[in-house]
Amino acid sequence: MKKYFFIAKIYFLFFIAIFGWGKSFSQDPQFSQFYANPLYLNPAMTGNTQMGRLTANYRNQWAAVPASRSDAFKSYAFSYDHNLAAINSGLGIQFVRDRAGIGGLRYTDIAGLYAYHMTINRNLHVNAGGRVSYSTRDIDISRLTFGDQLLRNDGSATTESFVTEKVSFLDVGTGIIFYGPRFWAGTSFSHINRPDQTLMGNQALLPVKYSAHGGVNFPVKRNLKGTAVSSLTVAANYKGELKWDQLDLGAYYKQSPVIFGLWYRGIPLIKSYKPGYLNNDAFILLAGFSFEDLGLSFGYSYDITISRLIKNTAGSHEVSLIYEFVTPDYKKSKRKFVIPCTKF
Repeated sequence: MKKYFFIAKIYFLFFIAIFGWGKSFSQDPQFSQFYANPLYLNPAMTGNTQMGRLTANYRNQWAAVPASRSDAFKSYAFSYDHNLAAINSGLGIQFVRDRAGIGGLRYTDIAGLYAYHMTINRNLHVNAGGRVSYSTRDIDISRLTFGDQLLRNDGSATTESFVTEKVSFLDVGTGIIFYGPRFWAGTSFSHINRPDQTLMGNQALLPVKYSAHGGVNFPVKRNLKGTAVSSLTVAANYKGELKWDQLDLGAYYKQSPVIFGLWYRGIPLIKSYKPGYLNNDAFILLAGFSFEDLGLSFGYSYDITISRLIKNTAGSHEVSLIYEFVTPDYKKSKRKFVIPCTKF
């Protein structure tokens, strides 16, 4: 038992230490259906399956952007992970692509992930994982218009200096999660090596992104075999970078195979970034289905903007698809307990 408390202590000290390093600013892709993108949320969830899992996520942020700029705010994520039960481990690979702004600022990330699965007792387990990725950021400068070009009004090139239009770097992350038959709680850290993402020559170190997440599953109705045919799941995800932070809090009800959910994003009563600006972002409506026998889950969510951007965004659309590979023989003879976290 002491070694598990030691692991938790190391993560706590690590959390304290990393926030003493420098300052910079960045933007990472975000997904409203955060648990439907488990490897992006926390590398400790790698191999959180009976065998293998294929996951795809798509997000269209701010749908009101004019059609001519319809590719301005879109994010994609694809991943595959596999449970290596014989060595209590999980292996995974993930591809993330994000496009932000009319200047075509692009972020691409290809990552390898590993998690080690440990058992404390029959009702308490812990996974610790890591993520190493090769990332690039690039921009299409030809799509940008700078102040000096507007002043000259002659169509000539800008005098702004860009050292490069593309930068590549290694990025490292880690995470840990504790879970039982009906609950889970974990934390993860990204950019812990503070890579330099600058395109203009001056140093721009990525700040560490942190996330704390957890939830509880409540069975509502069971069949004669004791299997839950309906349930209520409550979950939360708090994440931040430097002065920016955000809380997603909500629940979904499952009446197999149909799922409906409602989420809220914001921290209205605790924190505001400027007087008169409540920290409200969006309500998130979720609808989907999950066929456990087929290993297939699908979710669609719509973000209803409630901040001052409400007239300019038309909300956000997000789709997730999860397929788990489980052979009938494996499912009967080697069923393994996994984290009971939300699919969406």
